[in-house]
Amino acid sequence: MRAVTFDRVSKKYRLRQGRRAEDFWAVRDVSLDVARGETLGIIGHNGAGKSTLLKLLSRITSPTAGEIRLHGRIAALIEVGSGFHPELSGRDNIYLSGSILGMKRREIAQKFDRIVDFSGVSEFIDTPVKWYSSGMYVRLGFAIAAHLDADILLVDEVLAVGDAQFQVQCQERLTELRRGGTTMLFISHDLVSIEKLCDRVGLMQRGELIASGAPHEVIEDYERLSARSHVAAMADVTPDLPGETAAAESLLAVTEFVERRAAREPLQHITGRAALARAGPAATSRTEDFPQVQRPAYRVRAN
Repeated sequence: MRAVTFDRVSKKYRLRQGRRAEDFWAVRDVSLDVARGETLGIIGHNGAGKSTLLKLLSRITSPTAGEIRLHGRIAALIEVGSGFHPELSGRDNIYLSGSILGMKRREIAQKFDRIVDFSGVSEFIDTPVKWYSSGMYVRLGFAIAAHLDADILLVDEVLAVGDAQFQVQCQERLTELRRGGTTMLFISHDLVSIEKLCDRVGLMQRGELIASGAPHEVIEDYERLSARSHVAAMADVTPDLPGETAAAESLLAVTEFVERRAAREPLQHITGRAALARAGPAATSRTEDFPQVQRPAYRVRAN
């Protein structure tokens, strides 16, 4: 049974610059289904339309065209801790934020001890949250939202909260919700978490859904797309080299790092290191994914 259906959904914003106005399509003609109990990951570059999809689902904004159908209670892990009052204690903010998120007071009271234990701030639970560190603040916010009883859970880049130990704790909580049959839509730039947690992945580009399928396959599509974008950018910023050589240099730097699949490095680390690479003669590198470059005899070495 379907829990979420997008039927040719589009979202248009009217942008004004001085006297001029133009249309911007944040989401264009997106259709997708999410089965009950399935976890769907959404990936793509910044500005691709990922967060707009979640705002449409959570009814923060309405679609310009198309229809969204939901079957079940929905909750969102989008901006954890955003409803906190700085002058109130952690205890009071649990009740305040829980109420904003749709929990009844009795439900909050039943879950209170679990929320506090999960957050790890029990020693400071009666201290105003304005004195909390940023890590304590978001840990408490995540702990509240992660204990919602929802049929559909929207998750937007929240696994970066806290330290490494708390991030593992967050992933374990999401895995527990999956096993309990919660339907999840998960947005993140953390490709390792996407592949680990999701049953299926969709790739967004410029407001359109351009790919959907098995996590490993769609992540590879995304990395190839990112590598091509990086090649173009590197070719533009190396004016001291002939155009063809600059493109090949950038290409092979990116290709070598992208091909290191075993370590599954985050792409931002890959491209960051590739930007410091230079190409030299007398070695080979795989270029079949980039047929526009026909120069295989290059060695990539770090500066």
